[in-house]
Amino acid sequence: MKEFKYKINGTEYKVAIGEIDENNVAHVEVNGTAYNVEMEKKATAPKVVTPKPAVAPAAPKAAAAATPKAAAPAGGKGSPVKTPLPGVILEIKVKEGQEVKKGQPVVVLEAMKMENNINADRDGVITAILVNKGDSILEGADVVMIG
Repeated sequence: MKEFKYKINGTEYKVAIGEIDENNVAHVEVNGTAYNVEMEKKATAPKVVTPKPAVAPAAPKAAAAATPKAAAPAGGKGSPVKTPLPGVILEIKVKEGQEVKKGQPVVVLEAMKMENNINADRDGVITAILVNKGDSILEGADVVMIG
């Protein structure tokens, strides 16, 4: 098992990468939380995926990303809405240009086998969506921008 320490947006993450089984599933642990990460093909080293803001509705992606990701502010103007915990994006409840009110759900995140609504922290307009359905994200990741 290889262990790494990452610092993303000022938050430290301890990542342990275990074995990759015959079904191309990597056994990964992030800050003590275990994840089974399905990979498209055999990997020789972990791959870090950088998210891109959604420009237009896209076709569904193929298999899941290789590792959890932390979104960086990009694309739209405004302030980011951040996730309080790591997980997988199940649903995006808003669209770019949509007006939102403080407390309105913008994303549904699955964490520890529970669905969690990530809510807008202020009134405004969605200027960018920084994640896609199925993305694995880390704690403190930016999910949408509100201007």
